[in-house]
Amino acid sequence: MFFSFDGVDGVGKSTQIQLLVEALRARGREVVTCRDPGGTPLGERLRAILLEHHGMAIHRRSEMLLYMASRAQLVEEIIRPALDAGKIVISDRYVLANVVYQAHAGGLDPADVWRVGEITVGGLMPRLVFVLDMPAELAARRIKRTQDRMEAQGLVFLESVRQGFLAEARQRPGEIVVVDADRPPEEVHAEVWGAVEKALNG
Repeated sequence: MFFSFDGVDGVGKSTQIQLLVEALRARGREVVTCRDPGGTPLGERLRAILLEHHGMAIHRRSEMLLYMASRAQLVEEIIRPALDAGKIVISDRYVLANVVYQAHAGGLDPADVWRVGEITVGGLMPRLVFVLDMPAELAARRIKRTQDRMEAQGLVFLESVRQGFLAEARQRPGEIVVVDADRPPEEVHAEVWGAVEKALNG
């Protein structure tokens, strides 16, 4: 089974992924984690282009397609083989991120990005996407490192990203689970685990 986590940076995706991995492994499940973009040699090269500060202009459509290229490689090298082997896969971001960052906040058409995304991954979508939600301003305060190229586009952009996640969740309630991330990590995990357990037993 395949799950992904999303949300603006600073909401605690890494923490929640780690807690979920620990919970699943404690119950005897084999788990593979990955990050998107990245996770493969090609993906890591593309990640550097997309997220590092290099002063090179990247149009939103080009940006979206670079993310998709990284993801296509990730699906074929990591995600699909793991799922075929009966493992659980947890990805830090997936197609929804592009729909939100490049479409809702970046000006592209969300339906177009969904279509490109479906082709990119050969129809392989997560059973559930967990959107960890909090105001962008609060999430930004949690980031203690230098902002990457996407984060550095400002709070107005990042709040548009957040609203894009919420809009997509309203349209896809069976696929996207919004979780209030402005709580202690163990409370967030308990809600995530409840949804994962239900999916695994369903």
